[in-house]
Amino acid sequence: MNFLAHIYLSGDNEMITIGNFIADGIKGKRYQNYPNAIQVGVLLHREIDTFTDAHPTVRLSTKRLHPRYGHYSGVIVDILYDHFLAKNWSSYSEIPLKIYVDDFYESLRIHNDLLPSRIQKMMPYMLSDNWLLNYAKIEGIQNVLNGMNRRTKNIVGMDRATDELKEFYQEFEAEFTSFFEELRLFSSEKLAALKLDYTLE
Repeated sequence: MNFLAHIYLSGDNEMITIGNFIADGIKGKRYQNYPNAIQVGVLLHREIDTFTDAHPTVRLSTKRLHPRYGHYSGVIVDILYDHFLAKNWSSYSEIPLKIYVDDFYESLRIHNDLLPSRIQKMMPYMLSDNWLLNYAKIEGIQNVLNGMNRRTKNIVGMDRATDELKEFYQEFEAEFTSFFEELRLFSSEKLAALKLDYTLE
């Protein structure tokens, strides 16, 4: 899953949410250098990724992209799934998406010192283009894919993946909806267990 889903699945604990968001920038056991709630967020992120990568419904989505994008298909599906979460946000949260992401951005500003340097360098681009809010539009997904394509030096042409999104829109959305219900339950159970392990409320 991509940024928006990881943030959403963290619940309402600010530090767990930040830990989940920054987890890709924290390798190995370095998470142990952070406060307990951040550690929970990092570990939750890793559990979510493992569950997602092995799930048969997600593999249906990646299989559709694999002939054209190879092992980058999983990265692309993560982005496409965030589109459907953002687009259907009102089905998952009573807080409007704009307010939700604005609150999250403010949290990142307040706790900027906790962010790994890689995340700090990314933040100005994320904020200026409002990635999380613009995931709800195909144009926003296109901008994200354009950036991914530049960073991967156009190896597979990830910027073209909106072609498949448009062509198989209903199939991708149905797969996301089915999978996300399972992921929400899985994440809720894992989060509760991790909170107990780290004696968090």
